Amino acid sequence: MADVVRALSLSELRKRKSVKWRQFPDDVLPLPVAEMDFPSAPAIKAALLDLVERSDTGYLGPFPELFDAFANFSNLRWGWQPDVKQMRIATDVGVGIVELMRVLIKPGDKVMLNSPVYENIWRWILEVNATTVDTPLTEVDLTYKLDLAAIEKEYQSGVKVHILCHPHNPVGVIFDKQQLSSLAQLAKRYQVVILSDEIHAPLTYDPKTFTPFLAVSPEAKEVGIIITSASKSFNLAGLKCGFIVTESPKMWERITAMPPAVTWRASLFGAAASTAAYGLSSNWLDGLLKTLDENRKLVDHLIQSRLPAIKYRIPDFGYLAWLDMSNLGIGDDPAAKILEKGRLALNGGVLYGPKHKNFVRLNFGTSSEVITEAFNRIAKSL
Repeated sequence: MADVVRALSLSELRKRKSVKWRQFPDDVLPLPVAEMDFPSAPAIKAALLDLVERSDTGYLGPFPELFDAFANFSNLRWGWQPDVKQMRIATDVGVGIVELMRVLIKPGDKVMLNSPVYENIWRWILEVNATTVDTPLTEVDLTYKLDLAAIEKEYQSGVKVHILCHPHNPVGVIFDKQQLSSLAQLAKRYQVVILSDEIHAPLTYDPKTFTPFLAVSPEAKEVGIIITSASKSFNLAGLKCGFIVTESPKMWERITAMPPAVTWRASLFGAAASTAAYGLSSNWLDGLLKTLDENRKLVDHLIQSRLPAIKYRIPDFGYLAWLDMSNLGIGDDPAAKILEKGRLALNGGVLYGPKHKNFVRLNFGTSSEVITEAFNRIAKSL
């Protein structure tokens, strides 16, 4: 039975040096950046201390134990056994996707995303001088789905790459296997490569089921590439290590054109920590999910009891709440107003898509006390 993982105190968190705790003045409660406020898993701490104690602080080289750990983790969690011979390390998910696009497309080619979506996906497309094609998700009562008809229309117009956020940040949904299978069929028909960003996948709550894109269907294996990392689920973003997975020899051959530096620029500390995460920290993850499950429901309780004008759908995964603030009457940029009046930092919805300026994203990967204080500050800002 996994022990519940509890967040650190606010006084302890204020001593951290990561961007979440340095970006704003001390009177601001910072809940925008997707970092968690929990102590690291013991096995991860031990792996990092082992490197430091042996002064093993050199460059990252071959690290097959990471691939073995992830393959075993994937098999236990999702019933998917990826081929360790078709994995390669990348600096992080963002760098991995950018470098993949560099070898898959030419400047000016069309790359699809589905808004509202993680803000950096917009930036990654611009970084490779590609043309952004936004095919928004459909939405009913904050339940979002892929618009397959609209996606097919854009595929027909010459889309080369589709960056899929799966599970989808910030809206909190997990696309079901049927949607993904249909998407893979379309991608095969129109020769589109699906880059599936699966960084949040281990944070799926029961009874929802996450299916890795490459495990969806034979077509998905042909058209898909997974890019992922332990950074979100185990709070390792600063250690810089992601990895890329294919299951098609042809796709593997295409991506071998990426420069070796994509791996070299990753971190030895990141590889060791990620191996300990996937290989030795499942109990910690299960305990974390218990706390996050309580937190996502606490957000719902605070809204229903104090601020029922806010629209919120309890997410299927992760620690990010997607909140529709349009009924609060605080203008077109509620995040700015809440920061000014309530000294609470949230991400504004416009980051994720131009039509979502009345939304905010709140990080509840913290203590119940901090979450409660956050809603006190929202109420104060009204």
